[in-house]
Amino acid sequence: MRSRDLLLMATAACIAHAQANNDLVFQPIAGSAYGLENDANIDTQPFLIPTGFQQRVVSSERDLNLYVGSDMLDMNTVNETGKHVGRYLYRTHEVRPGAVGDDRNARRVDGGSGGALSVVDLHTGVARDLIGRAEWEALDGLVWTPWQSLLFAEEVVNAKRPDPAVPHAKSGLVYELKFKSDDPSRVDSISVRPMLGALSHEGIEVDMQGQVYVIDEVRNGSIYKFVPERDGDLSSGQLYVLKVSTPSKTGDAVWVALDMPQVQINARDAAQAKAATEYCRPEDIERIGAVLYVALTCEDVDDPVNKQGPGAILAVTLGNQPTARYVVAPGKNVAMEVRTGFGRAGVTGFTHPDNLANGPNGTLWIAEDNEWSDIWVFDPNSTDEKGEGYPDGVSLFASLKDKPAEATGIYFGPDFNTLFVNIQHSGTGNDKTLAITRHNK
Repeated sequence: MRSRDLLLMATAACIAHAQANNDLVFQPIAGSAYGLENDANIDTQPFLIPTGFQQRVVSSERDLNLYVGSDMLDMNTVNETGKHVGRYLYRTHEVRPGAVGDDRNARRVDGGSGGALSVVDLHTGVARDLIGRAEWEALDGLVWTPWQSLLFAEEVVNAKRPDPAVPHAKSGLVYELKFKSDDPSRVDSISVRPMLGALSHEGIEVDMQGQVYVIDEVRNGSIYKFVPERDGDLSSGQLYVLKVSTPSKTGDAVWVALDMPQVQINARDAAQAKAATEYCRPEDIERIGAVLYVALTCEDVDDPVNKQGPGAILAVTLGNQPTARYVVAPGKNVAMEVRTGFGRAGVTGFTHPDNLANGPNGTLWIAEDNEWSDIWVFDPNSTDEKGEGYPDGVSLFASLKDKPAEATGIYFGPDFNTLFVNIQHSGTGNDKTLAITRHNK
């Protein structure tokens, strides 16, 4: 048996043990944090959370001060395997070029690079800039690979800062960071991975076979799978796109091979040439076992052509015969949110799902991209009392009191006892990373 296979098996066993022994059970909160935006403790206690839980700031932009105005923290992950497992928290920064005269991506405090990754030593609390480059913009997706590297990507529809190594790419690219063999906080090398497609990247996932899944975060975005020629080597291989057999965009599906030269220029064009299935703003993806979950921010399950829906969660069953189905949608197994204003009181509900996390006991955690951003938990093993194909187990874990801000980068480390979450474009002027745990953890 190959050493990487042994590592994957060991990692899976550790995750199963952690899930079986976690105690992150909670009583759902009663509703969203409407009206709490003036809370005096909002900078240090920004979430409304269940009784028995606590939140603390792991690191704020005041620790780094990378950019003038906002550090725009986005995704999180830790070193899930290898040396010092779980010690280092890595984060992408979604700063992008602005209007002429207001280019935040050019206003790096040190006068240097554009997009950046940062790292927090969770043992010492020290946060620092890990790496940045002038050609990077809107860094978003981030995942730890089974071969102990980091994949991260640009959420860019039309690239304004082309990579010199891939000058013809019209959208964002995926990069791979490898660490020094004795120190997972020090960079050894960075490689661009254009074979994974020039797209508006956000979510990235890797399966136990080393295949990489990515999405295109646009209103006609698709879902992609990259199969490398060699295990752990993303420099060559084949990119596929998901194609579902019905207009409902659910049911049996196939992975269709794409033209690889075109993929590296604009994978969206390559997918459309194959009549790939398009969803409304696929944003994050999360693999739990043999199921790939996709957050569709503006999908309308009752009108799949509509590009202004409240959003939904799609589940793609992997394997030789993939299938797709909606598993969470407002009005189906969770309430529809009614916004405040125009004489209306806020009605807590689900809307605009954005980021996903693999949680304890196979649960899917979902963060919204809207005012009073909520964090929901979906249990795929719950019953479907109505028999409509939507499991009933959707509950509200947290709500962000910081009204204009957005909860991003929800993530559980290998022990499943700590939920990491970033707050982006905070109304307090202080973007930050939070850790939510049970008391005394």
